Amino acid sequence: MSRTPAYAAASATAPLAPFVLDRRAPGPRDVQIEILYCGVCHSDIHQVRDEWGGSIFPMVPGHEIVGRVSAVGGEVTRYAPGDVVGVGCFVDSCRTCPQCRAGLEQYCDEGMTGTYNARERGTGIPTQGGYSTRIVVDQDYVLRIPDGLPLDRAAPLLCAGITTWSPLRHFDTRPGDQVAVVGLGGLGHMAVKLAAAMGAQVTVLSTTEAKRDDALALGAHAFAATRDGSAFKALRGRFDLILDTVSAPHDYNAYLGLLKVDGTMVLLGLPDPAPVSAFPLVSRRRKLAGSMIGGIAETQEMLDFCAAHGIASDIELIDIAQVNDAYERMLRNDVRYRFVIDCATLRGAGPDVGA
Repeated sequence: MSRTPAYAAASATAPLAPFVLDRRAPGPRDVQIEILYCGVCHSDIHQVRDEWGGSIFPMVPGHEIVGRVSAVGGEVTRYAPGDVVGVGCFVDSCRTCPQCRAGLEQYCDEGMTGTYNARERGTGIPTQGGYSTRIVVDQDYVLRIPDGLPLDRAAPLLCAGITTWSPLRHFDTRPGDQVAVVGLGGLGHMAVKLAAAMGAQVTVLSTTEAKRDDALALGAHAFAATRDGSAFKALRGRFDLILDTVSAPHDYNAYLGLLKVDGTMVLLGLPDPAPVSAFPLVSRRRKLAGSMIGGIAETQEMLDFCAAHGIASDIELIDIAQVNDAYERMLRNDVRYRFVIDCATLRGAGPDVGA
């Protein structure tokens, strides 16, 4: 065991505060990683505040992790000390179900083991995430960070990047396809960059005109504000694919009307239930789908694509002491477009608290 500085929530109503946890010693197939950077995801807020239910406390959040290998187990063949690596949203799965065997570990029949707020298979010990200085992960769930990616800006690729890459790949986005991105936040800004790099014609749909300049600067070819409803008439039947990144309640039916025949709208956000009418689906053989992160092989493919095309997340780098304020700013949509913690600031961040 190694005593590891971290920040944790003691309960759903407590702010994040200094904490010390015990990380296991590397087993035969484990990779020990000294964490350099960890992105701050909106789902961290949901889980820290138990908004989805079932939260395990004390909780160390963080599943957008970039670091450097410091030790490996005797059976590890893929990584060596000094390698720059990443860890995303999960650290284990059953490995035997059809999805795991197909490289779709995120859809494991038994449920993937989350990087935090889950329990280790076998031991039942709660997993703890990347708001810490060290993590130990089986080599099969570690990603290689390619040369050329700025390490702080690579961290959000492990969630926001793969969450948008996976549906673009699964629904076979090709050069010239008309792709709409609903919402321009942590997910949306990555969707724009990736879809544009794939050669798609990208339109950002936002409720506010204030996002227009940002959307175009990120690589979008067009922008439409949707608040007054006129865009839904002007763009009817325009798109092959819509990536809906919005978690606030909104009218799915209006956006479904923007799809071509055989077009697909993919939900990436998690809003409260919204009614869906059959008519916009059956009238043009449209599809409404959902997608959740991506498997290990797919995530590595995304990282390699980003390195080849010079794509990284737009971030604001923060000290760990700023994380509670960062949460409040995220709730006000006051970030362009992802907070990333400099985990060096965890060393000496406060008094030790027993794990």
